[in-house]
Amino acid sequence: MTTMATPTQSTPDAQMPQYNPKSESMGAKRVKSTLFHIVALALTAVVLYPALWMVASSFKPNSEIGGTNTSLWSSNFSMDNFVTAMDGIGGVSTLQFFTNSLILAVGAVVGTVLSASVSAYAFARIKFPGRSVFFGMMIATLLLPFHVVIIPQYIIFNQLGLVDTYVPLLIGKFLAADAFFVFLMVQFMRNLPAELDEAARIDGAGHVRIFTSIMLPLMKPALISTSIFSFIWSWNDFLGPLLYLNTPDKYPLPLALRLFVDQTQSSDYGAMIAMSVLALLPVLIFFLIFQRYIVEGVSTQGLKG
Repeated sequence: MTTMATPTQSTPDAQMPQYNPKSESMGAKRVKSTLFHIVALALTAVVLYPALWMVASSFKPNSEIGGTNTSLWSSNFSMDNFVTAMDGIGGVSTLQFFTNSLILAVGAVVGTVLSASVSAYAFARIKFPGRSVFFGMMIATLLLPFHVVIIPQYIIFNQLGLVDTYVPLLIGKFLAADAFFVFLMVQFMRNLPAELDEAARIDGAGHVRIFTSIMLPLMKPALISTSIFSFIWSWNDFLGPLLYLNTPDKYPLPLALRLFVDQTQSSDYGAMIAMSVLALLPVLIFFLIFQRYIVEGVSTQGLKG
């Protein structure tokens, strides 16, 4: 007896498309990513517009700067503003001001790196009586406002005949007076394995050998971060040179820029902006070269590899 094959009936579920939650989540991620990048680009444009306007205005004539003219582009671009800015103030060239700022900034970097690293090694690796007390006193100086010690420091340097020299601006850098950098390096050293010191002592190495051959190479991120911040802070320092320097030949760029604004009586806006751009270039270049070490130096929590 033959049986007749009954055709298979398709169910409604077989004809409907299957729901795929993965594709929906991917689509939502794309939308969120697109919105995030749009917002980020918009905020970046808002933040960078003043800087772009400053750079563009340094090439514009004074007639196109200020007022209702906010355009970035001009049909009269020229280098006249930079020529005027490089002439300097009162017979002192802008190159001299650059040299003075470079001396102070490089001196601050060298002094801070040397003194802070040695002090940090003592606090982090050498056990001596009163170490915790001295470290706590050093940290407490971070809470002391700079303005509190201005008058006592000036009186001391004046009595020593050091006013109108670079000594008051640099001596603290070589004496580990910047507690922030000492604290930064102490925390970095404490995250390095103590077994490295013990192995070096077994081989007969002393503190000098351990510090120079083991600690310094491993502290590269912290040292570079210290150098970056120290350079920027020293380059932009206005109050210190204003207090201790009296001779225009010794002025750094921040003081020279202030003098330039006073001399031009706020009329030569193009030259002012051009000099501001020149003053920002070294800091920008220095930052761009070493920027990747900033976060690494601050947030590193141990050895890599």
